[in-house]
Amino acid sequence: MVRISGVDLPRNKRIEIGLTYIFGIGLTSSKQILASTNISPDTICMNLTDDEINVLRTIIDEQYQTEGDLRRVYSLNIKRLTEIGSAQGRRHRVGLPVRGQRTRTNARTRKGKIKTVAAKKKAR
Repeated sequence: MVRISGVDLPRNKRIEIGLTYIFGIGLTSSKQILASTNISPDTICMNLTDDEINVLRTIIDEQYQTEGDLRRVYSLNIKRLTEIGSAQGRRHRVGLPVRGQRTRTNARTRKGKIKTVAAKKKAR
């Protein structure tokens, strides 16, 4: 089992895809890492040698910000926006879409499950 940056990579996937399971490494970064280490992208994760795993580990630790460190940076950025009272910070605080999306419809991911409001009863 390959473990890099505290993440167990899937055993039966290609290393090019397996590296994307690490938070902060996408497909483009994965391809760049493999090109710099001369590891074939088609290699299955469980077929990697110990030397290849060590090389991957050192490059990722030295050149990329991943997992806990990157999550901390994200949370500090959001905290800074909310403290200074920017428009984005207010949207984060209220739980609405931050980047200008519409909220009249289609904002369910940020707003959560629909809360039904009872209709007013007619007075007789």
